Amino acid sequence: MSKSTENLETAFAGESQANRKYLFFAEQADKEGHRQIARLFRAAAEAETVHARKHLTVLEGIRSTGDNLQAAVGGEHYEFTEMYPEFIRQAEAEGESKARTSFDLANQVEKVHHVLFKAALDMLEKKQAPEDKTFYVCQVCGYTVEGEAPDKCPICGAPKVKFKPVD
Repeated sequence: MSKSTENLETAFAGESQANRKYLFFAEQADKEGHRQIARLFRAAAEAETVHARKHLTVLEGIRSTGDNLQAAVGGEHYEFTEMYPEFIRQAEAEGESKARTSFDLANQVEKVHHVLFKAALDMLEKKQAPEDKTFYVCQVCGYTVEGEAPDKCPICGAPKVKFKPVD
């Protein structure tokens, strides 16, 4: 791998993280009544998205839907079988209960994402069109469900009102 490829991967990760961080910062600024500062954070977040998309495009990381689903299946599988289990073990060893809980919730949800992506890939390969349904995401743990939000999140126990529709 060339140094430029490594740099593109590092830049993609950094720009992606900056996007999310700035969106979270904007939420906080809004809560504190700083509307224009919140706008600045959202504008910068959008710019970081432009940068991240360009870097990923140069890396040829955006391909066909089938290829993208295969990448998502592989990524989610890695997260719940290798990455998060190791993070959980480390947090336990260090007595970091908040980190452990955060990793554990994410790990459980990554398994769900893996199943959803795998099902979508299977349907795509069979040339079957999935039903047109809204997804709902628990805003406490990230649990993702298709069709209708449950009365209670099966991962964290949050009530239905904590689910955000994603269309």
